Amino acid sequence: MQNSERLKGVDVFVAVAKAGSFTRAAERLNLTGSAVGKAIARLEARLQVRLFERTTRSLALTDAGTRFLAACTQVLGDLEAAEHALRSDGEAPAGRLHIDLPATFGRRIVLPLLIPYFQRWPRVRPVLSFTDRFVDLEDEGIDVAVRIGSPLAWPPSLGHRYLGQERKVFCAAPAYLAAHGAPASVEALDTHVAIGYGKGERAVGPWFIRRGDAVVEKSLHEAQVVTDNAEAQLALTLAGLGITQLPTWLIQDELDAGRLVQILDDHAAPGLPIHVVWPKAKQTIPRIAQLVETLATAFAQRAAAGGVR
Repeated sequence: MQNSERLKGVDVFVAVAKAGSFTRAAERLNLTGSAVGKAIARLEARLQVRLFERTTRSLALTDAGTRFLAACTQVLGDLEAAEHALRSDGEAPAGRLHIDLPATFGRRIVLPLLIPYFQRWPRVRPVLSFTDRFVDLEDEGIDVAVRIGSPLAWPPSLGHRYLGQERKVFCAAPAYLAAHGAPASVEALDTHVAIGYGKGERAVGPWFIRRGDAVVEKSLHEAQVVTDNAEAQLALTLAGLGITQLPTWLIQDELDAGRLVQILDDHAAPGLPIHVVWPKAKQTIPRIAQLVETLATAFAQRAAAGGVR
């Protein structure tokens, strides 16, 4: 079989696998449903293996289909990257650039680092979104994202680069400490009003506590105040409503000005890692490659000056 024959139907297969439906894949490819179905049938006949399990209500990859999808995604990504590299040799960054950032961290920390990049490359046309939800970069057309959290769950089609790590500290307003005193130990936190972060009363995230060289989690069974927004968490703490744990990048100015007081200093803990993420197939495009380097350099400079603050 000629190599050109091996690629027939692969793009259709990948589209169906990602869409989870022949109909949705047909819409994305601007084909008829019949054409998509025939392309998959021909591909399965050539490979002599079933790629999908079909019922009247569902469509799912077989084990063989899952393995083939991983290989096809890599091959198509390599081809796209090669085309981008050929087109972009010697080009200055230009064109539409969709950047997705965490809501609070993005506005407070990342956006000021991006502005010099936009000023330097005026032909770049940025589209900025601020979301804390999970986003599928490839499905939603996002070129670069900054994410706080572990990269273990990210698909192999994404490239990523470590930028730094949060540092989380316990803090309270002077008014709260004057009224209730400061806890002398982690155990004493249970006797204080806790301001927790979570999606509802039953989904409050734990506090992270350093004990020697280890970091342990402490569940909040009795969080009297709960919010799912870090800036609201900060406002509640500034109002003297309780004790909370927040990253230093969010509260450093408040600590420096004395509006918040850090407590239990020995138990401050490293938080989640921070990465810049992009589709590997686009990593040679000048506007994307240059942006990744810009962010990596900016965060390295912040770390040298005292960390992600």
